[in-house]
Amino acid sequence: MDSERLGFLLHDGARLMRRDFEQRARDLGLTRAQWSVLAHLSRCEGINQAGLAEILDVAPITLGRTLDRMQKAGWVERRAVDGDKRARSLHLTAKARPALKRVFALGLQSRKRAMTGLSESEQSKLIEMLVRVRTNLSNGNGRSHGARP
Repeated sequence: MDSERLGFLLHDGARLMRRDFEQRARDLGLTRAQWSVLAHLSRCEGINQAGLAEILDVAPITLGRTLDRMQKAGWVERRAVDGDKRARSLHLTAKARPALKRVFALGLQSRKRAMTGLSESEQSKLIEMLVRVRTNLSNGNGRSHGARP
């Protein structure tokens, strides 16, 4: 039965897409974790560390170390939140914006490669079905964690 292979196919497809992207992006000087931070932060700029950690599905302390390195390298900045001395919001820097455009362009190339041989209708249907699978697995609350469909 094909449904028995679903988990393997999803995992393997995602792994191969990441590998394709990483090969394209190796000259950017960012780790996979770092470009993932930039991509998600671009969609929800101003979020706090705990919120971004939830989206990325990593421990806040792990994200904190990544953000420390990225802040030191000039990719992100932490800004004080009015009315809360301890709270910090996360923002992209001017340095990050051109790199982010390149990350998205490379991601588009990887997605195009992955979709080679599928008609536009098939591509739309595949995306629609994967969104439904993700929704089914997100505790029934339809949360997408800010990811693009």
